[in-house]
Amino acid sequence: MNHSSDDDDLWEAMADPTRRKLLDLLVARGQATATTLTADMPVSRQAISKHLSLLQRVGLIDGHREGREVRYEVREQRLAEATSALSDVANRWDRRLRAIKQLAEQAHAANAPTSAATEGDRSSRHRSGLDPASPSSSGLV
Repeated sequence: MNHSSDDDDLWEAMADPTRRKLLDLLVARGQATATTLTADMPVSRQAISKHLSLLQRVGLIDGHREGREVRYEVREQRLAEATSALSDVANRWDRRLRAIKQLAEQAHAANAPTSAATEGDRSSRHRSGLDPASPSSSGLV
């Protein structure tokens, strides 16, 4: 698998709120089984097991068998790498959005009439009787 595909799998795994909640629970508890995690989740044990399997496949957690259960724990280094990668993506988007904002502000400033030109337009409309705010254009004078 290439690096881009690994990243895609990681983001897909992190996109699901149930998996994020499972990671939160594992971080808080250190270790847990699918059975114990099910008590705090609104889904079945089977669904929890599938989510845990996917998290294990992308390397965010490890599981080791203890009797009839598998005990899962977070791979802290991989989670730190994922957090750093997400932060990098957020920083890139922040830079892009700042650039877009700057371009939009520049375009707006280039298209906005200056206040002197606006005042001159208003003055000429008033003299010609075309200014709707002018008493003479309303027929009152």
